[in-house]
Amino acid sequence: MQAIRSILVVIQPDHLEALALKRAKLIAGVTQSHLHLLICAESGEHSGHLRQLSNALQQDGYSVSSEQAWHGSLHETVSMVQQAEGCGLVIKQHMPDNPLKKALLTPDDWKLLRYCPCPVLLVKTQTPWTGGTILAAVDVGNVDGEHRALHSRIVEHGLDIANLAKAELHVLSAHPSPVLAAADPTFQLRDTLEDSYRQQCRAFQETYDIDDGHLHIAEGPADVLIPHFAHQLRAAVTVIGTVARTGFSGALVGNTAEVILDTLESDILVLKPDSIIEHLEQQLSEH
Repeated sequence: MQAIRSILVVIQPDHLEALALKRAKLIAGVTQSHLHLLICAESGEHSGHLRQLSNALQQDGYSVSSEQAWHGSLHETVSMVQQAEGCGLVIKQHMPDNPLKKALLTPDDWKLLRYCPCPVLLVKTQTPWTGGTILAAVDVGNVDGEHRALHSRIVEHGLDIANLAKAELHVLSAHPSPVLAAADPTFQLRDTLEDSYRQQCRAFQETYDIDDGHLHIAEGPADVLIPHFAHQLRAAVTVIGTVARTGFSGALVGNTAEVILDTLESDILVLKPDSIIEHLEQQLSEH
């Protein structure tokens, strides 16, 4: 978070609450990041609205620029502007989709989470971050190098937000139910399974000074447990990673981040592994 020099804020002119801008101001106030305001629209004249917002922010001491753009779809517009402006974070307000529409079409925010080559913060609630709880969700069952690096970034971003908002960080890892038929004896007993997950968490607990009271290892599917713990802890922000599945397998399986988007009662910050970010940047550069 501290390294973010520029933040892309998606402005939705029909939503007056401007929750995305509220979060952007909080982060930029601490990190001194530049704010780039974007209205994704092909038609309509929004320059007056953007000028008004920019002037108010400049008077409050923020560094600001703005534009209206359209490149075929919302997620492509955001991704292309993010690349052009070199923004390290995208912030957008999330509006829940109609369930029928969601069953037929992939929601815009899902596409944004899949294709945007930088962290995306989707703002969902009015809940103040300051003095609240931040929840970082990691899947320590995946122990390859790329997942390990992603786990560290999730905890690191959670800690950054907790520090800038003077909030408390909790870490959650969901583990599968014991499978009696599993070839690996670790997966046959509930206790050994939980112990192995706790063991995997030791490294980042030591690195980031997270005590056992702030670490939650629970049995069950991540898409059920994450919203449950976020609700129980009254989390203001949930930080999660995604492997950005695309294509047919993505449509069938669904990413946890997408599945929990509407059930989660908190803002959600979604991070991706470096290899996926590089791949997405490559795709955009070929446009």
